[in-house]
Amino acid sequence: MTDEAPSMAEETPPNRREVRAQSPEELGALQISVPSKAAGGMPAIFSSLQHAWEEMGVLGGAKALLALNQKNGFDCPSCAWPDPDGERFRGEFCENGVKAVAEEATTKRLTPAFFQNHSVGELSKKSDMWLSQQGRLTQPLVLRAGSDRYEPISWDAAFELIAQRLNALSSPDEAIFYTSGRTSNEAAFLYQLFVRQFGTNNLPDCSNMCHESSGVALMETIGTGKGTVRLDDFERAQAIMILGQNPGTNHPRMLSALEGAKKKGCRIIAVNPLHEAGLVRFQHPQHMTGMLFGNGTALTDLFLQVRINGDAALLKGIMKELLDEERRAPGTVFDPEFIREKTAGYDAFISALEQTGWDELTLQSGIARAQILEAAKILIGAERIICCWAMGLTQHTNAVATIQEVVNLLLLRGSIGKPGAGLCPVRGHSNVQGDRTMGIVERPRPEFLDRLAREFQFEPPRKNGHDTVEAIKAMHSGEAKVFFAMGGNFLSATPDTEFTADALRRCSLTVQVSTKLNRGHLVTGHEALILPCLTRSEIDVQSGTVQFVTTENSMSVVQASRGVLAPASQHLLSETAIVARLARAVLGTRSTIPWESLSADYDRIREHIEHVVPGFENYNRRVREAAGFYLPNAPGGGVFNTPSGKAHFTVHALPQHDIAPGQFVLMTIRSHDQFNTTIYGMQDRYRGIRNERRVVLLNAEDIKAAGLSRGQVVDLISHFKGERRVAKKFIVVPYDIPTRCAAAYFPETNVLVPIGSVAERSGTPTSKYITITIQAHVE
Repeated sequence: MTDEAPSMAEETPPNRREVRAQSPEELGALQISVPSKAAGGMPAIFSSLQHAWEEMGVLGGAKALLALNQKNGFDCPSCAWPDPDGERFRGEFCENGVKAVAEEATTKRLTPAFFQNHSVGELSKKSDMWLSQQGRLTQPLVLRAGSDRYEPISWDAAFELIAQRLNALSSPDEAIFYTSGRTSNEAAFLYQLFVRQFGTNNLPDCSNMCHESSGVALMETIGTGKGTVRLDDFERAQAIMILGQNPGTNHPRMLSALEGAKKKGCRIIAVNPLHEAGLVRFQHPQHMTGMLFGNGTALTDLFLQVRINGDAALLKGIMKELLDEERRAPGTVFDPEFIREKTAGYDAFISALEQTGWDELTLQSGIARAQILEAAKILIGAERIICCWAMGLTQHTNAVATIQEVVNLLLLRGSIGKPGAGLCPVRGHSNVQGDRTMGIVERPRPEFLDRLAREFQFEPPRKNGHDTVEAIKAMHSGEAKVFFAMGGNFLSATPDTEFTADALRRCSLTVQVSTKLNRGHLVTGHEALILPCLTRSEIDVQSGTVQFVTTENSMSVVQASRGVLAPASQHLLSETAIVARLARAVLGTRSTIPWESLSADYDRIREHIEHVVPGFENYNRRVREAAGFYLPNAPGGGVFNTPSGKAHFTVHALPQHDIAPGQFVLMTIRSHDQFNTTIYGMQDRYRGIRNERRVVLLNAEDIKAAGLSRGQVVDLISHFKGERRVAKKFIVVPYDIPTRCAAAYFPETNVLVPIGSVAERSGTPTSKYITITIQAHVE
């Protein structure tokens, strides 16, 4: 038995007080070149091969890549873009997918000797990239109260420690159970079942920080929180609008779908503050002739360089132009039959649209009316329209409203519920959508809880739990005392880095299920555990039988994923086995669920999922089909799962952008050499930025007006309701970005995102709209 839980009144042990929550502020030899005019091509091939061979070796790399995204292989752990239903290339992956697999399948190993030689304070002074590059975690580790070094612990002792701390809580609601988007359907379902049997709905996940705004917006208007298109709809679309998204870096395989659409005559409108290479031109790495003797495929017909968070104004402007043309030629622009029979709220929407003035629309959007008219003409000429978006829309205070303006636009044209048309929120993590389908949600629907209760003969908690931001606040206030993370790098992924770090330090116990070392392992509660797990690329054997897991992609396809590589260590457990052993240790005889039996055969888990989650009938049979199966999600034939049975037009006022003289609006972005918080390298190839990440992109006119200079080292200060947050030592880089706008990489600038600034109704942190000032750095 271990000692009693540390008192919440205890301060951080003295030997851990120097642990840094942020990456070190050391600047490298920045190199700047002209941004790329095309994504893909030979550089993508060379970069992929370099990462694969360096991390996995030639044989291991070849074995992994030949199975990646194949029908009998494993699902990519990177983004959630779907695989083709039919024939697939042997190289059905992208550069970032290769980096993600190489990162987790590295031959490097972290042994107990490493942690004996490095305190958490020493490790926190290393960069995030350095931490990740040390190799795979190989056995469970514990950081005991008062110690500054992790040491090995047995699995049994680790589960016993967690059980003691959880069962000592005054209420189950004093525990937080976080989930990353890579968790499989089977592990996610068991995890939420355990958490609800424990007695809480505190199940925040990474959706809270990315596409929560999309789910809220779509559920309210069309009755589903997911997208409404399939991959083959891109082949039928006549117009595609891409808003707030950088597919070349964040979803590279989407470029193949855009290229295919373009070659069939589709016209593409791109809306973004930055001219990203993947929005301009694509050189398909699998089309060797085109790469060697051509410039690839031009993708965008019309690029609209919108101001940060000017998308709502732009969309309203486009719809005003559509309305004007509809009145000139009734029935030729809008779809009157669809609007009359399939929608509600049209008259109120049109009345509000008419009252919106052009001066405000062009000022807020930063787009001239002539360009807005050009966009409208493209959409008028298309009967089948797809709108895609990502976090450039979801991480604003008015995010839900903006996404509902996208819905309004497609409802006017009748472009939802028919082939080649619809809504496409592009998810950023490979099974984040599946986790939600499995019940990883802090505000569960009553009908889901009812089915769970019938299946497992217990009464789930009905009180809503904490989302991610609420969970951080609860830990900070002492309301929550134990934090358990199923994957991810919670500290670096969340807003307000120093506030979040303080919240974690106030916990009695923090637990991370992980594959690689990250900063979240260093900033901990009084006690901490690291539980190492199998990756999706590794063979998973339970009770002598090889298992497979399943995932759901952005377009509601559920498919099998079978690892092919030998596990990195004999001490690793699958996520599913970790959850089952955790549940048994914590719940004991309070639970009659056969946890050991479920983790021994994942088919048994899927049988329960079939009974609880709609759309999973004959789950075990259908998921063994070559390409898996589609969940019944899209509103086919214009049938919407809303209380009225109709889709809803919504009315929203324009957001107010009140920035004072000398202030800028900063948006956080990824480099091309990272996926979420994982840093693969220091090369943002497409933007022409190399060897440094602590940069701030500014318009050249703004640099001059602010009295700054290219290459100057500055501090960034965010301002929110009288609060100031500082990120030190960033290099000024002139870039093609609208005036009064700025961009910088996360997680380095997450420290600037206020914990209190979230999207209305979704609670998503406003990482794409941070009011800042810039001042010269002084040592």
